[in-house]
Amino acid sequence: MSIKKAIEKIDEAGGLLVFPLDNRPDPQSLWSKLYPKSEMRWEWDESGDNRVARLWHLRTELSVCKKVVYTKWYKGRATFFSRPVFQALLSELAFPKESTRSLPEAATTVLKVLEEDSPLSTKQLKKETGLKGKDQESAYSKALKSLWERGLIVGFGEVDDGAFPSLAIGASQLLFDDLWEEAKSLTQAKTEKILNSLFQSQPLFKKEFEKVKKGLSGSFISSKKSGKKNGFVLGKDLFLPPQDS
Repeated sequence: MSIKKAIEKIDEAGGLLVFPLDNRPDPQSLWSKLYPKSEMRWEWDESGDNRVARLWHLRTELSVCKKVVYTKWYKGRATFFSRPVFQALLSELAFPKESTRSLPEAATTVLKVLEEDSPLSTKQLKKETGLKGKDQESAYSKALKSLWERGLIVGFGEVDDGAFPSLAIGASQLLFDDLWEEAKSLTQAKTEKILNSLFQSQPLFKKEFEKVKKGLSGSFISSKKSGKKNGFVLGKDLFLPPQDS
């Protein structure tokens, strides 16, 4: 197992989970590409498959190499995308006006912090955003979910700040600034071509993509109604005041 081979597999597929879901063939995973004839077993004792641990550590190396992009995009699962595919996802999910305008308040807070300093560990991020403690756990989890699914944040290495290393999280705009800028000029035809190529081999990714797109539109309509009354933050610096102010 080498980082070079893993990158090749991710680039070929466009996007892969790291580990399979209950050893199902779809969505395709990096594990199934590297070990097509082997079921994966989550066993960490002496009888366990040491390839699982090796791939877990390789995941961390891949996340910081910048030749692929590590996220938790598919249903909160560890997912790698090729650079072109992530660029296309940014074009479709991060840039439309309804993307940042429909973010929950906690997600906007998290994004603002990460746009100033990335990457941060879970402990650091919770401290900087004030989302510490059990009473804030739900808001924090929902905030990250909103940011992951839009491609606004990425995983980037690990930080030892507790009993176990935690995933370091950063703003896509900072850590992959080249992809961010290039995505702005992607044509609709090019974007569709890239994503259609991914969806041909990963139909469940297409289903998830359509779900996220639909959710953005619904959240945007809802947030507009609320914003007319109360005002709300749009993106990084823009605040939309109440309609009658």
